[in-house]
Amino acid sequence: MKIIGINCSPKKSRNTYRALESAIRGINEKEPKIETEIIELAGKEINGCIDCGFCKKNFGCSQKDDFVEIMEKLKSEDLSGIIIASPVYLGSMTSQCKALIDRMVVLRRNGFILKNIIGGALATGGSRNGGQELTIQAIHASMLIQDMIIVSDGCDTAHFGGTVWSRAGNGDFDDEAGYNICQNLGKRIAETCMLVNKNK
Repeated sequence: MKIIGINCSPKKSRNTYRALESAIRGINEKEPKIETEIIELAGKEINGCIDCGFCKKNFGCSQKDDFVEIMEKLKSEDLSGIIIASPVYLGSMTSQCKALIDRMVVLRRNGFILKNIIGGALATGGSRNGGQELTIQAIHASMLIQDMIIVSDGCDTAHFGGTVWSRAGNGDFDDEAGYNICQNLGKRIAETCMLVNKNK
């Protein structure tokens, strides 16, 4: 059983990565036997979908960029959960995140490979109310189209997912409440993965 976190920030190992790390920490605390991995899109070449129709007839993509490697991980039989994390750019996800999500259509068109995979989302913003929930809802919408099972951060916070204010306090990484919510998201995803896969 494996859960993959995808950091869709164009900046490597910054605020969104740390928020995603908190979610992964929550997974590891809840269910240590679940394997976890973080994929960072920073520095990778992932082009937007060009609607060429290749993936309607083939399991693959006509564009040979870094998405191909990610696609192989996402179609793994061991995959049980996905967390997509994005900073807020102009009220929504980054262009890297949108490109990734659009390219994931190959998984839908070839047998709904992500069906019943547990999905969660988190977003970091430059202000407390900086579009985090809108970004999360946009990510959730793409997960619904893949027929995934979406979870919130669970009790006792139970919001849309992980939300972090990246300029809280005196430094970039001081939003303790936000990181706790991200950690709760990880715990809830782990818990739901175990429930869904208990008979496997």
